[in-house]
Amino acid sequence: MTKRYAAVAAITLLFVSLASADDFSTVLKPPKGAQLAIVVFEDLQCPQCRLSAPVLRDAGKAYKIPVVRHDFPLPMHNWSFDAAVIAHYFDALSPQLGYDFRDYIFQHQLEIIPTNLRSFAEKFAAEHKVDLPFVVDPQGKLAAEVNAERNLGNRIGVHQTPTIYVVSSKPGGKPYVEVTDRTQLYQIIDAMRNQ
Repeated sequence: MTKRYAAVAAITLLFVSLASADDFSTVLKPPKGAQLAIVVFEDLQCPQCRLSAPVLRDAGKAYKIPVVRHDFPLPMHNWSFDAAVIAHYFDALSPQLGYDFRDYIFQHQLEIIPTNLRSFAEKFAAEHKVDLPFVVDPQGKLAAEVNAERNLGNRIGVHQTPTIYVVSSKPGGKPYVEVTDRTQLYQIIDAMRNQ
C-alpha cells in the first residue's frame, strides 16, 4: 500500500511539473515575431507596479521590444479587480487603448477609491473619444479574462506584484529571467539580447 501511494504521488508530481513547465513555456515567451519581450504581472492598485510601469514602458521603447502586461489583481486591494475588468474592455477596443488606460490608472492611483474609479474611467474614455457603457461587463466575459490571467500567474508561481520577466525566443539561450530589481532591467535585457 505504501509503495503504491509513493508511485501515485511520484506520477502526480511528474504531471504537475510538466503542466507547470508547459505553462511557463506558453506564458514566458515573446509574442510572435519578437525575439525578446518584457512580461509583467501587475495589479493596478499596487504602488510598486505604479513605480515599475514607466520603467518597463521606457525599456520597451529603448530596446524596441514588446511589453506584455497581465492583470494580477491582489485580493487585499479593493478596486484593482474592477479596474482590470475596465482595462480589458479598453483592450477589446484597441490593445493600445488598454495599455494607455493602465498607465492612466497608475498616474492617478493615489486619487482612486472604489467609489470614484468609474469617474476616472469615464474621463479616460471621453479623452480618447470612446464610449464607456453603463455596464462594462454584462456577461462577465471580461471578469473571466482577468481571472484567467490571474490563474495563469498562480500556475507559474506569481505571488506578488509586479512580477517581471525578460523573455527570449533565441534557441540555446535562457528562455526567461525574472527581474527582481527593476534597476537591473536594462542589464538583464542586454544579457538576454547577447546570449
